[in-house]
Amino acid sequence: MNCSLRRSSILLPRGLKVVGGTISSTSAVRRSYAVQASAPPVHQVFNRRTKWLQKERAAADLQNSRVSDYVKDEVAIRLCNRLLDIKRSYPEVLDLGANSCNIAWALSRPNPDPDSPEPVTEPIATRIGHLLAVDSSQTMLHRDVDLPFNDQINITRQVLPDEETLPFAANTFDLVLSSLSMHWINDLPGVLAQINNVLKPDCAFMGAMLGGDTLFELRTSLQLAESERRGGISPRVSPLADVRDVGGLLQRAGFKMLTVDVDDVVVDYPNTFALMQDLRAMGEGNAVLGREMGAIQRDVLLANEAIYRELHGNEDGTLPATFRVIYMIGWKESADQAQPLPRGSGEINLKDFLEKK
Repeated sequence: MNCSLRRSSILLPRGLKVVGGTISSTSAVRRSYAVQASAPPVHQVFNRRTKWLQKERAAADLQNSRVSDYVKDEVAIRLCNRLLDIKRSYPEVLDLGANSCNIAWALSRPNPDPDSPEPVTEPIATRIGHLLAVDSSQTMLHRDVDLPFNDQINITRQVLPDEETLPFAANTFDLVLSSLSMHWINDLPGVLAQINNVLKPDCAFMGAMLGGDTLFELRTSLQLAESERRGGISPRVSPLADVRDVGGLLQRAGFKMLTVDVDDVVVDYPNTFALMQDLRAMGEGNAVLGREMGAIQRDVLLANEAIYRELHGNEDGTLPATFRVIYMIGWKESADQAQPLPRGSGEINLKDFLEKK
C-alpha cells in the first residue's frame, strides 16, 4: 500500500494480514377539490449510474479494493466510537450506503475504543440485535461476505436500486448509520427527511460524509495544471457540502438535539498517481454530470504532479491528501425526549465561573 495514514496506531485493511397530453381551451378549467402540488424537481449533480458502475468495478478487483479501504475503515471506526457514549441497545439498525460493510466490521472489533483505559472493551455489536446493510452495488455490498466479522454480528445485506428512496415503513429502526456515502446523494434534504421518518421516536441518526475542503490539495493543483496546459479548467473533483449547511439540513429534516463536528484524515502518498489510483480503487472517482469524459491528458497529469509537490509536498517527499469528514448526529423528536433549558434560565454566569478558574 503506497500510503501512510497519520494516526497513533496502525490500521490494517480488512481481510489482510499486513493491508410522458396537453389540453387546449380558451377558458380556465376549474376544480372543486384541492390537490397537493408536485414537488420541485431535484437538481441533479451526480450521475447515479456512473457511481454504481465505479463501485461495481472497484469491488470486482478484490485485492486492490480491500487495500484501499483504509479511509473508509478509519471513518467507520470514528463514527462507531460515538456510540460508546450512548448506553442503549439497538434491536434494529440500518446501515445506509454500506459500501463493503465497513460499519459492520467496525462494530465487530474486539476493541472499538483504542483510547479507553481498559485494555479490551466489549464490541458494540453485542448491543445490536440486527443490522440491515443496504447499498446500490451488489458486488461492493457482498465483497467481504466471507470475512470473519460476519460471524460476530447479525447482519443482512440488501441491494437498493436507488439509495435516495428508502423502501421502509415509518418507525422501523432504532438507529440509522451512514458512513462515507451521503456525499454522492443528489437530494440530501429529501434523504435526511426519509431517515427521520424510518426512525422510531427518540432514536438517533449518525452519519459521516466527506465535505468542505476534502482533497483541496488535488483540487487546486489540477485546476492550475489544466489552466496552464489547456487554458481552462473542468470539474475534476465533486462539489461537497459545507459543515455550516449540514446542521440546517438536519434541522429542516425534523431532527432535534443536533451535533455536527469536523475531523480531518490526512493520508500521505508517494505521488499523485498513487492517490488517483487509490481513489479509483475506493470507488470514489468523479461522477459529476457534465464532466469531461475520458482520462486526464498526460501533460496535465505531469504538470499536476509538479504543482502538487511544490504547493503541498512534505519535507520527506510524500504528498498529503486531506479527507475532511463531517460527522452528524440528530435525534427524532419524541414527546418524552429530553429538552434543553430555555435560553436565559441558567443560574450561573459563565463569565464569572471561568474567572474563578
